[in-house]
Amino acid sequence: MGYLAGICFVASLGGLLFGFDTAVISGTFGFVESQFDLSKVEVGWFGSAALVGCILGAAVAGTLGDRFGRKPVLRAAAFLFFVSALLSTVPESFGVLIPARIIGGIGVGMASVLAPMYISEFAPPRLRGRLVALYQLSIVIGILVAYLCNWYLLGFAESNRGAFGGSGILHWVLVAEVWRGMFGAEMLPSALFFVLLFFVPESPRWLVEDGKEEEAFGILARVSGGDVARRELGEIRTAIAREEGTFAELFKPGLRWALIVGVGLSFFGQLTGVNIVVYYGPTILRQAGLELGSALQYQVGLGLINFVFTVIAIWKIDTWGRRPLLIGGMAMVALAMGATALLLLFGVPALWIVILLGVYMACVAVSICAVIWVLTPEIFPTRVRGRGASISTFTNWSTNALSAFLFPWYVAAFGLHTGFFTFAAICVASTLFFWKVVPETKGKTLEEIEQHWLREERGVGDGEHRIPAKSHTGAG
Repeated sequence: MGYLAGICFVASLGGLLFGFDTAVISGTFGFVESQFDLSKVEVGWFGSAALVGCILGAAVAGTLGDRFGRKPVLRAAAFLFFVSALLSTVPESFGVLIPARIIGGIGVGMASVLAPMYISEFAPPRLRGRLVALYQLSIVIGILVAYLCNWYLLGFAESNRGAFGGSGILHWVLVAEVWRGMFGAEMLPSALFFVLLFFVPESPRWLVEDGKEEEAFGILARVSGGDVARRELGEIRTAIAREEGTFAELFKPGLRWALIVGVGLSFFGQLTGVNIVVYYGPTILRQAGLELGSALQYQVGLGLINFVFTVIAIWKIDTWGRRPLLIGGMAMVALAMGATALLLLFGVPALWIVILLGVYMACVAVSICAVIWVLTPEIFPTRVRGRGASISTFTNWSTNALSAFLFPWYVAAFGLHTGFFTFAAICVASTLFFWKVVPETKGKTLEEIEQHWLREERGVGDGEHRIPAKSHTGAG
């Protein structure tokens, strides 16, 4: 178990960098907008530039991961994180900052496809939900660390105007233009991720595809024991033998519903408004009447709520199942978002808006944010898992980028309350979609999940959104 935990820990660092990279920008908007005299459209471009990179990274990650293996592509993502952090710290113009953010986004997109996939290909069915959800926990930790860094660095800059002799690079980065230090902090975890990836093995399922069965068996045996490893190896061989491994495979009978579920999870997941709160939270709270320092402080509070309820989701996802968390949680998300919109409409004190945003963050953390990274890699068969996850994650980042780009303009034109009402309506629609089409997958092998889609296409599903398990013993 220690071996498996170490592998999952290293892979989950990709999630920490994902969370840090996407959340660190929340503390920089006001500084960058003022320093470079940006329009609202340019603010939207600044907010969504990394997400454009995420689209590119997600689009190629699956194919690269299927061709070269999961590890080399994850190492490339770690390198891109470091380069982006460095270049985002030193730009002299807005035109240089944007490419730097795009580079980091490519790394995020690649990691968001391959890190949860990598974990799912090691994890026994009885633990897969919990272990893959560690990736979501690491994203949440990365978000929280970014908020804490932003809050600390802002406080340091405001309290130490004469630090470092009032001049020099450190004064420039950490005091005079503190947003540079916020971006630069990412260099440390990205370097750690790059180094640790040299000490974990390649995915055993990918090794079987590459003809390295002996190496794959050794890894599986260390994870689950020899008897379970032999059975898993046989199931992987069988699954690979009947799969074509092309994008066209995903549109054929048996897997098209898996693709619909994967794309739907990504599309609706990004339109819950969660990343708008992550990216623009301090801006939203400032519009509600808070000062920047207080807004960043409350944003840390939202990050802590996100962390606590993600831990609850990890604890319960393999007990309660994916569907109860997803559907019940999303119903509450819709209510919280609608209530927040009403408070914004009637101009109530900012503290009440903070409280409702905390309720919203708790509900979204325990539902879609945890479930999506578990379901997306496990619903696709081995040979097309990279391609299926890429399409789903491409949808995720495309929707994310579009919403982040349009949000500043949309709320400036129609009001912040209208933006929240819009998200609430989408959350209602997403809850109905999840209730109708998402199956329960807890405790099932990846091969059993594949057989479910074949049964559904033939019209012989069980009608209860559950996948019947094979009658075998042990964790497969």
